[in-house]
Formats: sequence, structure tokens, C-alpha cells
Amino acid sequence: MAKKKKIAVNLALQGGGAHGAFTWGVLDRLLETGEFEVAAISGTSAGAVNGAALKAGLVRSAADDDPDEGNRMARANLDWLWEQMGAIPDTAMSHWLAPFAPPAELVSKLIEFSPLYWMQETAARVASPYSFGPLYDNPLRKVVETFDYTHVCHATGPDFFVSATNVRTGRIRVFRGEEITPEVILASACLPTLFRAVEAKDPVTLTDEFWWDGGYTGNPALFPLYAAHLPDDVIIININPLEREELPQTPQDIANRVNEISFNASLMSELRAIAFVQRLIDSGTIPEGAMKYVRVHMISDDDLMNDLSVATKTVPNPYVLSELKEAGRRAAARFLNKDAGKVGKESSIDLAAIYGEGLGRTV
Repeated sequence: MAKKKKIAVNLALQGGGAHGAFTWGVLDRLLETGEFEVAAISGTSAGAVNGAALKAGLVRSAADDDPDEGNRMARANLDWLWEQMGAIPDTAMSHWLAPFAPPAELVSKLIEFSPLYWMQETAARVASPYSFGPLYDNPLRKVVETFDYTHVCHATGPDFFVSATNVRTGRIRVFRGEEITPEVILASACLPTLFRAVEAKDPVTLTDEFWWDGGYTGNPALFPLYAAHLPDDVIIININPLEREELPQTPQDIANRVNEISFNASLMSELRAIAFVQRLIDSGTIPEGAMKYVRVHMISDDDLMNDLSVATKTVPNPYVLSELKEAGRRAAARFLNKDAGKVGKESSIDLAAIYGEGLGRTV
């Protein structure tokens, strides 16, 4: 019996520090099904790190006779990546202990109120990463430099885009193909309160520039996925909650919400632009085919992300990372059950619901 043809999709992987383990779980479940062919990946910060592991795994088996081997290699790559970050390996013992462990939300709160975390927060308020002199080290470097960039940058497999923010100009730069190096991945994940700006060559101006986290200007950037040769469907794996019901009142909660809003701003702008183009095409104002009609899908768990504290974004707790993976798998399963049938046909998220009454106004 012939296998069902895979549906080509683009993946947009948002950044969010160690909460990127949620994306690990989503990707693990999507790859497990074998229903989708990943045509392109746009990643920022943790999304760039996940994207590099995903791309390298898919490319490593490109010449294999088994078309599903790439998915298995990509899942193994992602498992390795997050085990390096501190996640508990998926063993029988970890499953046996799971019923007796506290909820991830409680562990996250305990970390937030621990003396060690408060010491770290206080230090970050009075000293910059440049205060440590020769003692400074970027802990992500040893992981990022382990990737095989002959696979990450390979011409075959999905197109891979990584975004970073130019410190001098404040503009986004999207790196692709052979432009992607360990420095570029580190730049995309460079929160300036934690890490020193990363120096890397701008592929357009060919000058050496300093870069900060790509989330400030594109989290993730969707516009590279509008290329004519790429499919029309974009699956966004969202980490930062779009909405919070409770008013932030503590300094930590206020700073976290400001970060979420700023890191979601570019994504919201791009989604609004997509909705605007959709309306122009649907109304016949511009002819069909003149602009790309992007179909948008989103996998997220805002309830969980609302319950987790900001602490577990910067302090990768092994148990929380593993729980985030399982939450990602559950969110992907919900998407597969409810919305996967819309991929290739129509958007599965209501952009009008995201923007409310403002969507119908002239922009």
C-alpha cells in the first residue's frame, strides 16, 4: 500500500529561553507522525537552536532510502540538545517517578523564590555581562559549537533562517545557508542582560557588527517564509503567551510581561500584515497570485506558560525541561486531532480573534 503523501509546511520557531523545551516536545510529536515535510524553518533564540538541531538531523539522512529516517535523526538530535541543556533523559525510571513529582508550575515558583535565583537577579541589576572580565563565559557556546554546520548549512533539506538584532542599527538581519555559524546562533540567543553582544559579519554589508537576541525584531521572522518556492502553510510554535489575565505587580512579573509584549510585537505585526493581504485577495482588490496567500497555524499552551515563572526561562531545571517537552507533545497532539486537516487548505487560527475589532479597520 502506497504511503500517504506528506504535506509540505514551513515552521516558525519562537524564542523563550529554556522554555524552548516546549518546542522540543512539539517537534518531537510532529516528526513522530511523519505527516509533514518540513520545507523551511525560521528560528529565533531558542527557536534558532532548536532549528539547527532539526535541520542537521533532517539533512544527515537525505540520501537514505527510508524517507522517515530523517525524522528519527532529527528527534534524536533534539533529545541530545536538551539533554545537554539539562533535561532528564527519557527513561523508564523517569516515567515511574513522574506521578510522584510536583507540578512543573510549583517547581518553577520554588526556583523563582530561591535565594540563589534572587542573588542572580540582584547581580544582573547591578552588573552587566561586561563586568566579569576574563571570567565571562557564554554557557551556550559549548553546545552550539558541537553542531555539524556542514549539515546545518547544507543546500539540501529545509531552508533555514536565523534572525538576530543589529545592536548599532536596531534592525533585524536574517541569516541563511552558509551565513549561519556558531556565532550567528549565539547572536540570535543573546539576551543583553545575560550575555555579551556577539560579533559576527553582516552578510549584506560584509562588515563586522555586534548582535543581540533576534526576538527584539523578529520572534520569529515570518517574511523569509513568503518565498515563492515555499509552501503557503506556516506552523508557528509559540512560547511567549499572547495574553495574561492577571495584572503583573511584582518587579519580576512586570519585567517578564514587558519582555513578552516586546518579543511578541514583531510577530503580531507580521500576522496583521498577513491578515491584511488575505482580505485584499479575498475581496478581489488584488488578483489571486499577485501576493502569497499565507495560511497560518499555531501550536501553543498559553495556560501553562502563564503558570510558569520567569525563573525557568533562565534557570534550566531538568524536571521542568522534561515536563515542558511533554506539554509540547500534548499541544502538538491537540493540533493534530483538531486542526491538522486544515493544513494545505485554510488557516486554523482566527486572526480576527487575535486582533479583535481593530482587524476590520483600514491599516
